[in-house]
Amino acid sequence: MFDLTHDAYFAALRENRLMGLECEACGGITTPPKATCDACGGTSLTPAQLSGKGVIRTYTVIRVAPDGHEAPYIVILTELDEGPWLVGNLEGVDPDSASMALIGKRVKLGHRIISRNDFMDSDGVVPLFSPDDQ
Repeated sequence: MFDLTHDAYFAALRENRLMGLECEACGGITTPPKATCDACGGTSLTPAQLSGKGVIRTYTVIRVAPDGHEAPYIVILTELDEGPWLVGNLEGVDPDSASMALIGKRVKLGHRIISRNDFMDSDGVVPLFSPDDQ
């Protein structure tokens, strides 16, 4: 078993690569990394590179932003092609025109750097999705 650390996960994300953990017991994929499989609770997990592509399952428009963010922006819950669901921001869509038509749209992964603020010692990184117009 090889552990995927949070540092390695975020370093890959900064390169627009999404890493997860594949369960040796059930084949389920978990991301971001944690000690157990989301599907079966197994602990034999190996790193796996994911496609970073998926489908929007729900969203919200943030109009009052925390430090490091500028409102308005869209947060989505994406069901990745490999199975797990991942929260991230959505770019390329005007927050003021967001509608239920977003549900079911295909997206692809990128990243956004979050500047250091009162709650973080250094810059951070978050998943950033954009429409995947294949």
